[in-house]
Amino acid sequence: MRVAALILGIIGGIIGLFAAGFALFVGAVGTATGAANSGMAVGGGWAALALSVVGVVGGALAMAKPRAAALLMIIAAVGGFISVFIAYVVAGPLLLIGAILAFAGRAKKGHGAIGPSAGAATPPASHAGPERS
Repeated sequence: MRVAALILGIIGGIIGLFAAGFALFVGAVGTATGAANSGMAVGGGWAALALSVVGVVGGALAMAKPRAAALLMIIAAVGGFISVFIAYVVAGPLLLIGAILAFAGRAKKGHGAIGPSAGAATPPASHAGPERS
């Protein structure tokens, strides 16, 4: 599950970067034409750009620190959706699903893969060969 979280987080963050660029473009065109409240679109675009970078970082951390990765991806998904709304409609769900998978794939306490017995094969029972009479 962590690998899927890594992939979804990075892809969601990259798509979010494109969504932020789109919002910045729309805001710039609105500013150039003198549209009302176009500065809000530009501000939202910059916020979405920063949050998309947070989403990519969260996706990259999914293997090493799944809890932190999940938190970063949730922040990026919710914040990006608030800042540019419909432009984040693809990136937001990808980041949310990645966050859920990262959180679900974390190691349980006491049952983690890291420890002295991680990867160690169970030694065979005392085997000195067949008994001979």
